[in-house]
Amino acid sequence: MLEKFFYRLKSFFQNKKLLFSLDKNFLANLKELEKLLGYKIFNYDIYLKAFTHRSYLEQYPKLKKSNERLEFFGDSVLNMIVAKFLFDNFPSETEGFLTKSRASMVNRFRLYDAANEIGLNKFVLFNEKYLRGSKDGFQTIMADALEALIGAIYIDRGLESSEKFVYQYIIKPFKEDESFIADTNFKGQLLEFTHAEKLSPPTYVVVKEEGPTNNKTFIIDAYLGEEFVGRGTGKNKKMAEQQASKNALQKLQSK
Repeated sequence: MLEKFFYRLKSFFQNKKLLFSLDKNFLANLKELEKLLGYKIFNYDIYLKAFTHRSYLEQYPKLKKSNERLEFFGDSVLNMIVAKFLFDNFPSETEGFLTKSRASMVNRFRLYDAANEIGLNKFVLFNEKYLRGSKDGFQTIMADALEALIGAIYIDRGLESSEKFVYQYIIKPFKEDESFIADTNFKGQLLEFTHAEKLSPPTYVVVKEEGPTNNKTFIIDAYLGEEFVGRGTGKNKKMAEQQASKNALQKLQSK
């Protein structure tokens, strides 16, 4: 334990000057990240790498490495954790079901939703010129950063902490409405449909939130570009989006 403390202290002072030179808010954001994760960070450097998109190296070449290697590693950790959850919780299902369900849970759009939910954009370092107004580009950066963060958590604190994080922010939100099951993932089906038909990808707009904090109902509209295609309601945003996607699919497929 003492060895970890001195490693953390060394990592902090080695990177403190660099962190301040990058963004005056970045160090404070790391403290906020500790609250989010529920533990003290031992290795500041690994989280700095996790949040460094390759485009940021153009502005700060001293960083030397982007989050691409951590993204690769975190992707493997994420898939293992989700695979274990599905394997343990669906003992009678076939390999095909498990494979499709895992793919549904860890696709780029799901990861972006999770990254957006926890406010990952506050931590990620990237060159805004890289996006050129591209929403898809921003989604990819956030999804990749989330995978890199999972890799950093595993390296810094081990498998148990990684499992807790993945369950809290990726598995649990979709487990509650069973949208990770491939056959009921209407949001994923709508995305596949629009891609196959060469239509604009779906976007979702929160129309209204009703009820008290502990018992809210969300009303969400689905759009393809500027075209309204479906409305959904649910006890959380994910459920409302699923319902809106289901209604949109019915409308589009009946044309």
